[in-house]
Amino acid sequence: MFKKVIDKEISSLKNLLNKLEFSDFNNLNLLFKYSIKAIKQNKKIIFFGNGGSAADSQHLATELTVRFRKKRKAIPAIALTTDGSALTAIGNDFNFNEIFSRQIEAIGNKGDVCISLTTSGNSKNLINAIKVAKKKKLLTFCFSGNNGGKIKKVCEYSIIIPSKNADKIQVIELFLGQVLCGLIEDSL
Repeated sequence: MFKKVIDKEISSLKNLLNKLEFSDFNNLNLLFKYSIKAIKQNKKIIFFGNGGSAADSQHLATELTVRFRKKRKAIPAIALTTDGSALTAIGNDFNFNEIFSRQIEAIGNKGDVCISLTTSGNSKNLINAIKVAKKKKLLTFCFSGNNGGKIKKVCEYSIIIPSKNADKIQVIELFLGQVLCGLIEDSL
């Protein structure tokens, strides 16, 4: 039974990867190119998401600031999900829907790359953050399931994982995020 479950999960993930559109890979390539440009101009890469996507944001930012596969100079990246004081103060003093947008308002700079990770694409706090990032002239990208949800309408570049299953979406988002980290690391 165990082998059947594993085989079914592997098959499901392979099918999902095969369903990614050319535009998604093109946008992933643009994310890579804009990230390299940003890093060379002393800009940063900003990740954020809710729940499991928050954890994945932290994971990907850490791959860049510490190392992915090899020792190299640190790459400027941050996950907006790591400052518990900021998250709770913003949620308390303003609104949970502003926990990321307020941080982008504070630390986002023109030319930074902003990456939202989401399974639904409908979280108001992520959409608000993308709107603020665009006003500040950050480049906006999202990894999203659920046919992109509402966030794809405000985000400049979307990478859509064609599923409504959060667990599968997160596996593919993390996989593509790690591909991105490897490309960035190998190019610097």
